[in-house]
Amino acid sequence: MNRRRVLVTGVAVTLAGCVSYPDGETDGPTGDELVADAIDTRRRMSDLTARRIVTVKTPADTIKRTERVVREPPAKQRIEVLESTDESVPVGSISVTNRERTWEYNPATEVVDLQNHPNKVDTDRTLNVLESLLEDYRLGYEGTATVDGRDVHVVETEPPIDESRMGIDLVVGDTTYVIPLDSSDDLEELDVSRTVWIDDEHRYPVREENAVSDDGETLHRVTVTYEDLEIDTGVDSETFTYVPPADTTVVTDGPKPDGVFETIGDATAVAPYELPEPDTPEPYVLDRVTVVDQGDRFGTTTTLWYDDPNVVARELYVTVREVQRFSPDVLEKIEIDDRPAYYRDGRIQSVFWACDELNYEVSSLTEGEPLREIAASIGCS
Repeated sequence: MNRRRVLVTGVAVTLAGCVSYPDGETDGPTGDELVADAIDTRRRMSDLTARRIVTVKTPADTIKRTERVVREPPAKQRIEVLESTDESVPVGSISVTNRERTWEYNPATEVVDLQNHPNKVDTDRTLNVLESLLEDYRLGYEGTATVDGRDVHVVETEPPIDESRMGIDLVVGDTTYVIPLDSSDDLEELDVSRTVWIDDEHRYPVREENAVSDDGETLHRVTVTYEDLEIDTGVDSETFTYVPPADTTVVTDGPKPDGVFETIGDATAVAPYELPEPDTPEPYVLDRVTVVDQGDRFGTTTTLWYDDPNVVARELYVTVREVQRFSPDVLEKIEIDDRPAYYRDGRIQSVFWACDELNYEVSSLTEGEPLREIAASIGCS
């Protein structure tokens, strides 16, 4: 299913919560404190299960979808559509993602789209959105409420003054809601409001509402709500695999890996070259090794993936390639043990270098990781 298609829910919200505060406090936490707590919850989260109700409402129509959602951040997700008034995403649609592949099943066409992505870098989109709210938005505390029988805190957000994007990254929806504007709409003249309800028990978002209005008239309203939310209760590992029904057509895209291995030794039996054993900082541990043969053009690529088991989406990786995939002209030239290497700064920080017939990369999405030291431990034998 198209995850950019977002559908606004009739879940009742009572604006009189019964949250109590210590030492006689009645004002409650600040919006910044609540979002900071939500960030901490997300960073430590092992799994999440819930019913997710998504609704988009316009003056002419209301579209609603109810889904069963299971997640193990950052990479694993299963979504099953239970109810839907959206013809493009019918009841029975299923989307399953793990680190190596994604299945998308459409029961109307009886087609399964299988996307192989063994070397995809997994970022925690929800965590990124929460961090953006805390860093870039003005957050106001609007008191307490009740959502799905839960005591929640209401946080109103105001975007940066220069915010003028047509897409809203949803913190509950794990997707991007693209505001469907007419060609005559002037984005700068529209009023965009965003409210997030944060559960008091888990300090985690359970509802979000975005409304776009013009001169007091609501043009679009999207609401996403978690019901029956459970966090860190454990999930069967088979939840994130999928066997297509026998009568479906499977359409495959992306490079199929020659193997996904638990140890470097196991991967060595498949890779056509010797694999490094880098020195990685604590608490990183080897999560998996992927080997992908991309033919004569790109050769075989082997990636060693290392995770911090204590923090969601804290990952670094070491890649060995037969074909050079970096351009020295656009990177900062550095030296590692008197050998030339190249540094890339940005969303992903990387160090690249060549050694005889092979090319190496050490990368991380987390700033401050000792990439040069890891590269030095691999060297060039």
